[in-house]
Amino acid sequence: MITSMPQFRESLWRIFATFFVIGLQSFGGGTATFFLIHQASRRHGWLPEEQFLQYWALSQMTPGIGLAKMTLLIGKRLHGWPGLAAAIAGLMLPSALITTLMTAGYAVVQDRPLVKAAMRGILPATIGLTLALSWDLGKPLLIVARADGKAHLALAAGLILSAALLFTLAQASPVVILLLAGALFWLSRGIFKPQRPENPAADA
Repeated sequence: MITSMPQFRESLWRIFATFFVIGLQSFGGGTATFFLIHQASRRHGWLPEEQFLQYWALSQMTPGIGLAKMTLLIGKRLHGWPGLAAAIAGLMLPSALITTLMTAGYAVVQDRPLVKAAMRGILPATIGLTLALSWDLGKPLLIVARADGKAHLALAAGLILSAALLFTLAQASPVVILLLAGALFWLSRGIFKPQRPENPAADA
């Protein structure tokens, strides 16, 4: 009896190559890397936007490096355990090598005026990337919440703002913020019923 092999959505080489390129471009820290992973997922059609956000939420709810966990989840979905290994290897290999070389090089040139000026320009650009990514991720969530009704839209917008304020001003623990937000939205599902638009074709 011949057992058919599982059909995976993506080849191991493409998974490795994609994350390798992401690793090569991961200048600017976690925000830039997350932006690149998000864009690659959209470009290749790897994940629906809602599931991408769910994976990111899962990555935030457990200890460890969120980007690494996100990479593992995507690789596992695309090609099982070998895909998981290919994705994390592709992401970490160039990053580890480049970081080592840049650390050694920066120690030599860090006091030069041109280098100091460049570093002052990187900071606002990084903040801009963070704001752009936040809007890119928040917009689909607000669209879904709006489809559920005005109450859910107001709740989603309030949770986004409240989480940002608690984390920035009160320096609350991310774990506490995530658990409170999840509990509030879960409770809201029983109080405010989703207001999906009626389908005329279903009544015909």
